[in-house]
Amino acid sequence: MKKLLLAISKGRILEEALEILNKYGIKCKESPLTSRKLIFTTNYENLEIIIVRASDVPIYIESGKVDFGIVGKDTLLESNLNNHIRLKNLNIAACKLVVAGKKGTELKNNMKVATKYPTITKKFFQNKGLPCSVLKLYGSIELAAVLGLSDVVVDLVESGQTLKQNGLIEIEVIDKISSMLIVNKSSYKLYNKQILKLLKKLELD
Repeated sequence: MKKLLLAISKGRILEEALEILNKYGIKCKESPLTSRKLIFTTNYENLEIIIVRASDVPIYIESGKVDFGIVGKDTLLESNLNNHIRLKNLNIAACKLVVAGKKGTELKNNMKVATKYPTITKKFFQNKGLPCSVLKLYGSIELAAVLGLSDVVVDLVESGQTLKQNGLIEIEVIDKISSMLIVNKSSYKLYNKQILKLLKKLELD
């Protein structure tokens, strides 16, 4: 029988995904939250879990080396990879992807936009007919708008407190984000019975 591989994003998604798996009796033999291992065996027949960076999950799924993935919708939209099927919205790690800036800022032509999501950002502004220049950053995105490095930022927002504490406001919501269970297209065809059995156990069928 095929050994199925499930890739899960590090961080908050991992914590909440493990809670779902544990709820239905699927547990890793070592804790992915404390161990430095990258591949974990489970008590479920022929299922192993790998822990990777969020942006790498679609790449592993695309390659066919990994069968399943649990990853944020934002990562899927940014990757533009499509060799997968979105099986289920797990409704975990929920947040919003927004355009934010200083109070009174309005979207217009030729804005400077700081973000770690250049693909999503360019598409959003293009759909509005607004040319923009995108500056890719890797952390503390809000700081770019605060210091005037950019006119606005595009980033994930959960409670909005970070924006508020830095004098920024939400200007427009690009998309609502949560984590998705995805499967490689070929794996879904070749190992359909195994996959459906696992989904049934997790009450995701």
